[in-house]
Amino acid sequence: MKTALEFSEIDAGMLAEVGGKGANLGELIRAGLPVPPGWVLTTEAYGRAAEAAGLDEVIAAHGGDALAGIARERLLETGIPDDVAAAVRELCQDVPVAVRSSATAEDLPYASFAGQQDTFLNVVGADAVLEAVRRCWASLWTDRAVAYRESNGIDHATVRLAVVIQEMVDARVAGVMFTANPVTGRRREAVVDAAPGLGEAVVSGAVNPDRFVVDTATGEILLRQPGDKRLAIRSVPGGGTVRVETAGEDLSLTDDEVRALAALGARVEDHYGAPQDTEWAVDAGGALWLTQARPITTLYPLPEKTADGLRVYLSVNVAQGVMGPITPMGLDAIRVIADGAAGAFGFARATALRVAGQRLWMDVSPALRSRVGRFLLPRMLKLGEARAGVVFERLMEDPRLSVTQPSRRPFARAASRFARRLHAPSRVFLALTRPRAALAYAKSLDGVLDRWLQVPDTASPAFRLDHAERVLSRTFPLIASVMPIVITGYGLFGLAGRLSGASAEELQSVLRSLPNNPTTEMDLALWDLATRIEPEPFAKPVAELARLYESGSLPPRAQQGVEAFMREYGHRGVAEIDLGVPRWSERPAHILGVLANYLRLDDPALAPAALFAKGAAEARAAVAGLAARGKGPLRRAVIRAALRRTRAYAGLRELPKFYAVKAFAAIRSSLQAVGAHLPFDDPDDVFYLTLAEARAAVAEPRPDELRALVAERRQAYELESRRRHVPRVMLSDGVEPEALSTPAEEGALTGTPASAGTVTAPARVVLDPVGAHLEPGEILVCPSTDPGWTPLFLTAGGLVMEMGGAMSHGAVVAREYGIPAVVGVRDATHRIATGAEITVNGAAGTVSTERLSR
Repeated sequence: MKTALEFSEIDAGMLAEVGGKGANLGELIRAGLPVPPGWVLTTEAYGRAAEAAGLDEVIAAHGGDALAGIARERLLETGIPDDVAAAVRELCQDVPVAVRSSATAEDLPYASFAGQQDTFLNVVGADAVLEAVRRCWASLWTDRAVAYRESNGIDHATVRLAVVIQEMVDARVAGVMFTANPVTGRRREAVVDAAPGLGEAVVSGAVNPDRFVVDTATGEILLRQPGDKRLAIRSVPGGGTVRVETAGEDLSLTDDEVRALAALGARVEDHYGAPQDTEWAVDAGGALWLTQARPITTLYPLPEKTADGLRVYLSVNVAQGVMGPITPMGLDAIRVIADGAAGAFGFARATALRVAGQRLWMDVSPALRSRVGRFLLPRMLKLGEARAGVVFERLMEDPRLSVTQPSRRPFARAASRFARRLHAPSRVFLALTRPRAALAYAKSLDGVLDRWLQVPDTASPAFRLDHAERVLSRTFPLIASVMPIVITGYGLFGLAGRLSGASAEELQSVLRSLPNNPTTEMDLALWDLATRIEPEPFAKPVAELARLYESGSLPPRAQQGVEAFMREYGHRGVAEIDLGVPRWSERPAHILGVLANYLRLDDPALAPAALFAKGAAEARAAVAGLAARGKGPLRRAVIRAALRRTRAYAGLRELPKFYAVKAFAAIRSSLQAVGAHLPFDDPDDVFYLTLAEARAAVAEPRPDELRALVAERRQAYELESRRRHVPRVMLSDGVEPEALSTPAEEGALTGTPASAGTVTAPARVVLDPVGAHLEPGEILVCPSTDPGWTPLFLTAGGLVMEMGGAMSHGAVVAREYGIPAVVGVRDATHRIATGAEITVNGAAGTVSTERLSR
C-alpha cells in the first residue's frame, strides 16, 4: 500500500487505506464538487508507527482509560518512520494546510464519530505538518474516542488512522450544513449554520452562529435567524489560528449565498443517495468550497414510499413494545400473518406494512384520509398508544391529509366480511347467553393450534418451510376468533357503567385481578414456584444459575419446578413477536434472575399472590356495590351479570397473542432444524433469511454466498440494535411529528393515567428486562413492555412507561396487579435517574420528583 495518495486517486471504496474522511473527500473530488486540493497519508503509515510503538500488546493488556493513556503516550514517543517523513516533506508545498484525522471507523453510515479525533488548522511548513501528523495519530486514542468505539462495538485492534492534508481556505465565512433537518427529520430541508472566519468556531460550538433553513426543492429560505457571532477564528500569517472578538450584527451570508449552499448540499446528497452533514467555506473572492461531507447518522431511515403524496407511518414496533430490530425471518413471518389478516377482511394481501430500520411500520394514510378512519384511529390509539393518538389528531389539521374517502361503505363492507369470517354474531350470542361455553371455546383453540403445529421428526426442510408458511397464514383468523368474546365483555362493561352511573375510576376496580389472563397466570405460576424452591443457589450470579439449570444441577425442587414452568411457558420471551429471537426455554437466565428477585421479598403482605387475591376480593365488592346502585331489581341484575361477564372475558384479550407466540416458538424450533440442514455454523443463521430465501437455499445451497449474506445481515442487525431512538410516528418527508410539538414545561413529567393510586419510591430505569435487578417496591421506569417484562411487575411498586396508552399491555397488567402506573411519558428513561425518589400518581397521570435528570 502506498503511504500517500492524492485526492484524485481516492474513491469511496478505499476506506481501509484512507479512512472515512479521506474516502469521502476523494469521492467528492471525483464527483466534480468544489473541494480544496490535498492528499492523504494512508493507514499504512499509521500501521507502521503503531507497530513500532507496540500497540497490539497495549490493546491486549489494557482497556478503557488506561488503554487510551498508554497508547497515546507510546505513539507520541515513537518517531515517524524515515521514508514516511520523506514522503510528507516531498508533498508539502509552501501553502497553509489543514491536517485532519481520518479514521477507518468514522464518517460511516451508522456512526459518524464526529469530533472524536483531532484537526490542526493553518499548518505551515513540513516540520509543522509532521508534528500535526503525530498528534493526529495519538488522537485516535483519546479517552472520548476509545469510549465512543466501545459504545459502538468496534474493536480497537481493527481501527487505523489516515491523515488528510488539505489546502486551507482563508474563509470570509464558514460553517456547517445539514442537507436534511436534523431536528424534525424533514428531508430536502437544508439547515445552514454560518459565522465569520474559519468553520472551527461553528463546529466546536464556540460561537452562536446565524442559522438559515432552506427548502432545497424550491430555494425558498424558510428561516433567517441571526446569531450573536461574538467570536471568530482566523488564520495567522506563518501558521496557527487566533480567536478574535467580533460584533456581528448583520447576517453573515446573503440570500444568494444561502441558496447556493443549499443547491451544493443537494448535489452532495444526490451523489451519496442519503442526507449529508457537510462543512463548507466561502473565501474572500466569494468562491464556495466543500471541506467535508459525512452521512447524518441520527436520521431514522424512511419506509419505502409506494404511493404519491404525503404518507403517514405508525411504528408497529413501538406499539408492541419492541424497540429493537426484527430479524428478516421474523419480519417475513409477520408479513405472512398480515396477509392472512387481510384475507379475513376480503383483501388479497396486506399492503399497509412497510419495513425501515429493520422495524415494522404501518402506512395509516388511508385511515387519515377516510371519514371513518378519522373517527376510529385516534380513539383506538388513545387506548393503546396515547401519545400517537394526540399526534394523529394534530395531523388531521394538515391540509395535505384532507379527507378523500367520505363514504362509510368500504369500511362497512370490510367489517361485515371480517365479522362473517370470525362468526362474530354467533360468538357474541354465546358470550351473552352461555359464559362457560364461551370460555371453553376460547381455551379449546389451544388444542387446535397444537394439532396444526405438529411436524414429524423426519420432515424434510422443504416440508418444514411450507408448513411454517401454511400455519402462519391461518393463524390470525384462528386466534382473532376470541375477540368477539372479549369485545362482548368490554361492551357489557360500558353498559354497566351507563346503567350504574359510575365514574371511570370507580369502574376501574372491577378490572383488578382478572381471571383467564394467560400472562397473569404465568406470572403467578412463577411466583408460586418461588415459594416452593430451595433458595440457597439463587444467591449466585445469574450466569451461574443458568449453567446449573442447563446441566440439571439445581436442587431437585428448583430443577423440576423450573422445567415444569418452561414446559408451560418456555415459548415466551422478550421481543417475542420476532420468531428469530430466542425463547425463555432456550435462554433461561432471565427467568432465573426474576426468581432470584422474588426470593428477596420478605413481607408476606406484599406477596403477589396475596395482592392478587386482595384485588380479586375488591373487584367482587366493586361489582356488588355498582349493582346495588341500579334502579330496580332488573337493572341491578343486568349490571351484576354484565360486570361478571366483563371479569370473565376481559382477561382473554391476552389469549390471541399468547397463541400467536406459541405458534412462533414451534415454528422457530422447526426452522432451526432447517438451519441445521443448511451450511451454517449456527442453525439460528436461518433467521437472517426470508422464507423464500431459505427455500432457495434448501433447493440449491451455495455455502459461500449464504454465509456472506448472513454475516452482512447479522452485522446490520447488531448496528440497528444500538439505535437509541425510534420514532412512534413518521411522515414520508422524514418529519417526526412529535419533534414539532411544544416541549413540556421544564421539570414536568406528564403522561396518560393508567392505573390509579399514588406511590413514592426509588426509581429503577430498565431498558432491557433480561438480567434486570429490581428491588421489591421500586418503581419500574422503562421504554415500553411486552409480556416478557411482566414478571418484573409482581414486585414493582409502580410503573412509568415512555410508550403506551390506557389499554396498552403494561397499563392493563399494572391495573390488574394494582400498582400505580403512568404511561406515555416522553423521555422518561432519560429524565429519571435510577435511585431518584419519585412519586407516581396513576390517577392524575403525573410523575414528580426534585431529582429528575436534566
